[in-house]
Amino acid sequence: MERVRRIFRGREHDIDMTEGSVFWHILTFALPLLVGNIFQQMYNMVDTWVVGNFVSPEAFAAVGNVGPIINTLIGLFSGLASGAGVVISQYYGARDYKKVHDAVHTSIMLTVILTVVMTAIGIAMTPWMLEFMKMEGIVFEEAKEYLTIYFAGMIGLLFYNMGSGILRAVGDSKRPFYFLLVSAVTNTVLDLVFVINFGMGVAGVAYATIIAQALSAALTMATLFRTHSCVRVILRDIRIHMEMLKKTIRVGIPAALQMAVTAFSNVFVQSYINQFGTYYMGGWTAYSKIDQLIFLPMQSLALAATTFVGQNLGKGQVTRAKNGTRTALAMAVGITVIVAILVLLTAPYLVEFFNDQPDVVEIGAMFLRWLTPFYMFSCINQVYSGALRGAGDSRAPMIIMLGSFVVFRQVYLYVVSNFISNTILPLAMSYPAGWLLCSVLTLVYYRRVDWNRNRLVDETPIAEA
Repeated sequence: MERVRRIFRGREHDIDMTEGSVFWHILTFALPLLVGNIFQQMYNMVDTWVVGNFVSPEAFAAVGNVGPIINTLIGLFSGLASGAGVVISQYYGARDYKKVHDAVHTSIMLTVILTVVMTAIGIAMTPWMLEFMKMEGIVFEEAKEYLTIYFAGMIGLLFYNMGSGILRAVGDSKRPFYFLLVSAVTNTVLDLVFVINFGMGVAGVAYATIIAQALSAALTMATLFRTHSCVRVILRDIRIHMEMLKKTIRVGIPAALQMAVTAFSNVFVQSYINQFGTYYMGGWTAYSKIDQLIFLPMQSLALAATTFVGQNLGKGQVTRAKNGTRTALAMAVGITVIVAILVLLTAPYLVEFFNDQPDVVEIGAMFLRWLTPFYMFSCINQVYSGALRGAGDSRAPMIIMLGSFVVFRQVYLYVVSNFISNTILPLAMSYPAGWLLCSVLTLVYYRRVDWNRNRLVDETPIAEA
């Protein structure tokens, strides 16, 4: 019981990254974040696996293909949450706990407002997005049912993302992991119960997901209300502080636009894939789930770089911030190479986990074998972009990523499909082409940037928590 009480209330979970081993701080922050992100990906992956094995091929295609739509709205909010995290981490590094308090309460109020707005937008845009993706018939109806339920209950997802972002800003990546673990197990159990026992089909996996997300949000918010840390939430103090809102928007809006528009651009890619029929949709769905897992190590280390850079720049330690970025990049490349080798060796078995139809397995394995060797390019753009956001510069990563993942990728798809070869593999190669371009541009910009230019903290007062 004492252990449970310490999880919710102890401030020993906060980690000051401005002192001590750079490698150890990056590792101990990123590791629980990585495992937690794996469990977070399990939400939709388990949904996909259950419908693929216990419902129908149409349900599998429907649930698997809604990822770009969900990720568009999630990306929009996650970008804003990252802005709040950068502001909190810099003031935490500067030991200005009054500003940390104001930033935390502004973030919570912002989440309340955006929950209402984004729920309404998500439900309203669902039919149009599905039509745009060229979904028809049973697949359309199944996807519409899933998304309507998902967006109606997305309050849990938004509050978990903001709450966990606040905790991570002060170096605490362990408790968000604990809560995701509980939530992922709950989601898996409810998926099986609702679909196998109650025969609820697509609706069952949607309800299982929003219930599990609500549980993770409740645990996270309970922690923020009860903790003794400087990020403790006090109900009567929840309001918008304009100074904190402006700084959150300054970092968060570019990140939000980048994440949302990049996710939306995947709808275009999906629409090209969907023209080839159900089996190709199924193969691409399986590939997409594995793709998300391959990205997790570099994304976790990128977020570690964001927090590390934010705290150290808050204290004015530019050299240490750069050392942390280099360490995170080296770790990301090493882990990604190992993961890529494992994926190449086991490609058909990985696809078969989601759908064992021979045609789907063959097509999904083809995507994995051709695209997986290029993932190490993404380590550069992910980690360096994370570091730049930690420094308060999210505009440049936004411009570079939108140019590479949206503009360039759409031009590539149009040119290849109309003038070169309207076959599946050249179209799929739009992904690594965009990764490579983005990494080159990000590397060039990163080496020329003035790290103090976008620093959010003007002074570094010392205060007790």
